[in-house]
Amino acid sequence: MSPLLPLSTNIHEPQRLSLARKLILLVMFCLTQFIDTLSMSALLSAIPALEASMGMTEIQSTWVFSGFRLTFSSFLLISGRLSDVYNPKTVFIGGVSTLGILSLCAGFVYTTVPILVLRAITGIASAMTIPSALKLLVKVFPDPLEQAQAVGFFAGCGAVANSSRKPKGAKWKSLDLVGIGVLTVSFILLIFAVTSGSTDGWKSPVVLILLIISIIMIAGFFYWETLLPADRAAIPPRTWFYNNFSVLFATALLPSFWWSGVMFIFSIMWQTVFHWSVMSTAVHMLPLGIVAFAASCTGSLSRIYSPKWIILTGLSLCMVATLLLALGGGKPENYWPFVFPAFVLGSAGVMVAFSHTNIGIFQAAPSSMSSTVGAMYNGALQFGSAIGLAAITSIETSVEATHGGSHEYAGRAASFWFILGIVTLQSILISIFYDRSTDHKPQPNTTGCGEKLNDSENITTATEVN
Repeated sequence: MSPLLPLSTNIHEPQRLSLARKLILLVMFCLTQFIDTLSMSALLSAIPALEASMGMTEIQSTWVFSGFRLTFSSFLLISGRLSDVYNPKTVFIGGVSTLGILSLCAGFVYTTVPILVLRAITGIASAMTIPSALKLLVKVFPDPLEQAQAVGFFAGCGAVANSSRKPKGAKWKSLDLVGIGVLTVSFILLIFAVTSGSTDGWKSPVVLILLIISIIMIAGFFYWETLLPADRAAIPPRTWFYNNFSVLFATALLPSFWWSGVMFIFSIMWQTVFHWSVMSTAVHMLPLGIVAFAASCTGSLSRIYSPKWIILTGLSLCMVATLLLALGGGKPENYWPFVFPAFVLGSAGVMVAFSHTNIGIFQAAPSSMSSTVGAMYNGALQFGSAIGLAAITSIETSVEATHGGSHEYAGRAASFWFILGIVTLQSILISIFYDRSTDHKPQPNTTGCGEKLNDSENITTATEVN
């Protein structure tokens, strides 16, 4: 242990953040998460109205939503690596500023092509905010209990850990531009292919070619990562072997998929079949957001109970809710006996699983990888949603072709049976593969190069946030 230095040499020692400043920063980060999620999902209820007012085709209206999701998920890893290697505050401010400007511009656009382009570029700006906000969040709240609560609130705002040192002298060569570029392009092609497959048909030559190319590129990316030193790899291969990381990553594929699938199915059906207004549709969707925000306050439970049992509880509630939606919901009078309780149970369950998976995955990996882990986690959310929505769209369309068309509930019920199967599978995976031996223990404290972090580097200071 180093001897204590004279008091006079510590004049320039940074001061810890005050509680008031921590809370202000938490509110700001949560607001950004809320805005990003709102930008992604707010237009779901407006798709029928957009088709009518702008003369959009069904495929074009789908890309109002899918274009944002495609660029958002594809650029998350780049954002995460930038935030790990450079000052996350700069990345955060740049992303938020660009997001605001682009959203303002989109409000004055009344034609199809410009709105699709702006939505796609807005997705890139949004991708810059989430990993950087998570990086700053785990700096501001290094205490495990405070961090669990903060991450829970952060996750909750998205539905309606700890600190790491900042690398010094980082250069662009540390970013593995080749690997990030290959993975980004492959994700763009893959999401484009599965989204197009649900509208153009899976036998389309373009869809099949893009699927094959994207899968080959993803396999090539993971092989490339094995050839690089751990401190340069975009996703070091050993990341997947951190305790519980892989099973938590797989669980992250569900939450956004469940919420998006439910909102997509019912917002379209209520407006086109029941002829409800956009406002009425939005009001009937309110239980999803209200209950999810309330359930986000359960973050501190992870310090008392094993995250395994909390996540399984959430998934169990989600299974009950999805079963209710599969059994009823095709008539307006089904809202209160089937849809409303399903919204309450499902949204609470998914949020509980989402929050504690989020907390667990940050505690599974070293703090020096917090931005990259945040990017991977949010990428899994969007990837699961994109693939899942394409799957349920195809299921719904194929069943409706032989069971009375879009005005019947059979196709939508089949989609919910599919979702129920996915939730059940994830429950089985958590039950079998989640290891409780590291519960409530400190996260790995090694950097990408394997060196230990000094205790002094675990202190969150005003200078680090500035």
